[in-house]
Amino acid sequence: MSHQDSYYRHNEAYADTLSNWDAAFYSKYTSTLRPESPGGRVLDAGCGVGQVVGRLTADGIQAHGVEVSEPNVARALKVCPNVRFYDGHKLPFPDQHFDAVGSLNVLEHVNEPEAYLADLVRVAKPGGRVIVSSPNFLRVVGPGYHPRMRGLARKWRNLQALLERRRRIRQAPGSVRFERMTPIVREPFRPDDDAIVATNSLEIAFFLERLGCTVERAECTDRVVPAPLDWLLNATPLRWAMFNCFVVARRTSA
Repeated sequence: MSHQDSYYRHNEAYADTLSNWDAAFYSKYTSTLRPESPGGRVLDAGCGVGQVVGRLTADGIQAHGVEVSEPNVARALKVCPNVRFYDGHKLPFPDQHFDAVGSLNVLEHVNEPEAYLADLVRVAKPGGRVIVSSPNFLRVVGPGYHPRMRGLARKWRNLQALLERRRRIRQAPGSVRFERMTPIVREPFRPDDDAIVATNSLEIAFFLERLGCTVERAECTDRVVPAPLDWLLNATPLRWAMFNCFVVARRTSA
């Protein structure tokens, strides 16, 4: 049984948690997912309880969502008619179907992250955007809410891991894989205790480029912040080692 089936499929508590998230959390992702031309079709893969697809649908955009959680699907259908359950393995859409495809805080929870990214790219049209937003579990700078991000010793190991990944990307790209993690079991549950993939912008950008995309930006800010601060945080290579992963790419190959 996959992590998706065992943890999320019938989890009402998870749907309750998502329902209580601040809508402002989604604003940067939502605006980036909007189609660039009228009539464009977009997909939110892992749409939760429908905050993003609901907002886009209310604005007259043809938004679609998929979810591995049946309680999430039931709630999302109340705000968007184009939401369906899927098995977490293959998106139920034909190739080159969407003008923009996005995934917010999903990649860190999937069993096969490399295959998941490939499927996101598969359903994007040539010239369409692919947006992937996840936590940076290799965070070196800034506070951390997950054990993988906290403490000077852990941050030092994360720095070494980032440097090793950069070396491998340059010298042995065929060997690059996301690191898998063991989910944390504790009460009360804390954010991303259920994560099983050590997501980071360096590898997300690498795989998207390998899949035929051009990365337009890779930022450490996944939320809307004042423009001067946003520029400062993302102006140097330190963005690979801070906060979160917000990677925007464009599919360039057919």
